[in-house]
This record gives sequence, structure tokens and C-alpha cells, in this order.
Amino acid sequence: MAPGRKTAVRGKRSNNHVPRNYAERLQDLSIQSSDDTDSSSNSTDDEGIEAEFTVSMWDLNHCDPKKCSGRKLLRHNLINNLKLGQKFQGLVLSPVGSQCVSPNDKDIIEKFGIAVIDCSWAKIDETPFSRMKSPNPRLLPFLVAANPINYGKPYQLSCVEALAAAMFISGHKKEAKFYLSKFSWGHSFLELNSDALDLYSNCTDSKSVLEAQNTYLENVKNEKDTRSMWPPSESDSQTDSEDNKL
Repeated sequence: MAPGRKTAVRGKRSNNHVPRNYAERLQDLSIQSSDDTDSSSNSTDDEGIEAEFTVSMWDLNHCDPKKCSGRKLLRHNLINNLKLGQKFQGLVLSPVGSQCVSPNDKDIIEKFGIAVIDCSWAKIDETPFSRMKSPNPRLLPFLVAANPINYGKPYQLSCVEALAAAMFISGHKKEAKFYLSKFSWGHSFLELNSDALDLYSNCTDSKSVLEAQNTYLENVKNEKDTRSMWPPSESDSQTDSEDNKL
């Protein structure tokens, strides 16, 4: 689970809530966002570089271990597991944050690291955030998930997507690519959110990121695209074919 805006976003959004190119990218990338397997890319540039700063998580055991991106990072020794009650001095991606992650957080991450809270969106109300303290809690701006479980849903990012987003926005783009490269669908997250991530990463502080987000969402609302966000199902395609024969 990854932090987004404090206002809950439930269910599928209409196409008026995402840009025109989101609908196109969702169709182009959906075939690539499959089961959780290692990336087969051999390109060093695509894989990025391993982070020199600390990357951690609080794992609340809400998720299926076979589908949990945080657990996979743990198996690869790419993330540290924190205990409840253990304080983290770095930046923590949390729904209780009062500021949005921004390029201004780069030094905090480099000095003290970054952490994420691995919990389920379905159990958000029973998550003990008070036992996962940090002087630097942060929210994430508007982004769309590319993971197989919540594909195409705003804000509902997996742990690795949340970490990568924060890394990218704060100026650690190669590290973001490295973590996403461990997942076959990882590159889809950067491609799907390329415009938004570039916009946020060119801001300065939390205020400017939120202003950029609001401008971005306002532009999205002005998009008059009536096409479905989702690729047509096989039955829909068959129906269209039959209609065309009439």
C-alpha cells in the first residue's frame, strides 16, 4: 500500500479523471503487466543503479506473501524490515503525512534513508500508524498503479511503486529504475506516469508539487475523452464484430 491524498479514492474512475494518453497507455501496457516475475532486461540503463541509502519497510502481514512487492524486495535483500515501535529517522511514505514528497527531500533520503508502510488498503483503518514514527512522514501526489493487483487505479500503489515514485521525484531516478527492474511490470509504472513524474520532479518543495498536481488534475478534467480506460473484453469484441455484420 502506498500513501496518496487523504481523500479516499474508491472504485474505477471514469476517463474524465485521467488524461487521454493514460487511456492509451493503459491499453498498450496492460499486456505487459502480468504475474510477478523477474525482469528479463539486460540493459544497464533500464535497470538503473542500486541505492546507497537505506531502504526499509514496516511489514504488517496484510498481503499475500507471493504477491507482495515488499516481501520480494526483502527476499532480494534490497530492503530492511522494521519492527512496530521502531522509529525511523528518514523519510516515511505514510497516509498520516502532512507534506507531499518533493525534490527538497533529496538530502533527507541520502542521509537517513526512505521507508514505506506495507499494509493493505482494505485494512487502512486498523493500521497502527502511531507505532511507525518518523520526523519526516510524506504523502505521494497523484499517480496511477501499474501493479497487477490494482492496475490502472489512482493512488493505490504497491510498496515498490511508492518507493520508486518517491525516489524519482526526489532526484534518485536511477535508483527508482533499479527497484522497479526487479518486477516484470515495473517499467510500466514509469511509462504510465511519465508526464506526472517529470512534472513533480521539476518542482522544488511540497507546496509546488501539490500545485503541480492540482494543475495536472485540472487539465485532466478538461479532457473530453469518451473512450474506455480498459481494453475491451473478448465478449465485447465479439459483440462489436456481430454488430458490424448487421
